Amino acid sequence: MSDQPHILVTGSTRGIGAAIAATLGDRGVRFTGHGRADGPGVLGADLAQAGAADALWERALAALDGRIDVLVNNAGVFEPIADDAPADAWQAAWGRTIQINLQASADLSRRAILHWRERGVGGRIVNVASRAAYRGDSPAHWHYAASKAGMVAMTKSIARGYAGKGVLAFAVCAGFTMTGMAEDYLASRGGDKLLADIPLGKVADPQEVANAVAYLALEAPASMTGAVIDINGASFVR
Repeated sequence: MSDQPHILVTGSTRGIGAAIAATLGDRGVRFTGHGRADGPGVLGADLAQAGAADALWERALAALDGRIDVLVNNAGVFEPIADDAPADAWQAAWGRTIQINLQASADLSRRAILHWRERGVGGRIVNVASRAAYRGDSPAHWHYAASKAGMVAMTKSIARGYAGKGVLAFAVCAGFTMTGMAEDYLASRGGDKLLADIPLGKVADPQEVANAVAYLALEAPASMTGAVIDINGASFVR
């Protein structure tokens, strides 16, 4: 990469994504963020809609003067659906979660790879997955765990398939992280009981995840491609 890398970060307006954006900003790199609506440095896109990821890519490319060097797929939803919900509600929940968490990430990753191929350069993809990819999740979150497992498998496939072209892919699998989403879940599931399952005795801070993402996006050696970094306080080790 020459001069400052140009980076697209999805889901950058809150939680882990906001910490990633702030950390990259502190590093002096040039990036554009993504959220539900347009704002300063943020491109609005509803990734639940088919084709929205491709439209976001085009807008980000224009905002970054026709060049993106690093893609950070962070946008995601964590929405429960009961196993005894009506079939149409069950299928809608699965469709929405897979579309946002996995399909949109795949669409953006594909556009990144094609962009780098056209330019004759390499690039980096960092996927923010979850501990749930390996450990699974609650009875109300099969779809979330499945979507994050898909992200990990996609990361490994990209790493193996495109390393020879200089395309590097990494994933970060975070456990509970103290975002608003995690706080609500901890409260709903009995926070003390869940914390007792984390040997470290605390959930991760968004900054810890952001630091790992920034390292993978900017500094990790090429030989690390395909790596999955766990940040879960030893609540799941493999």
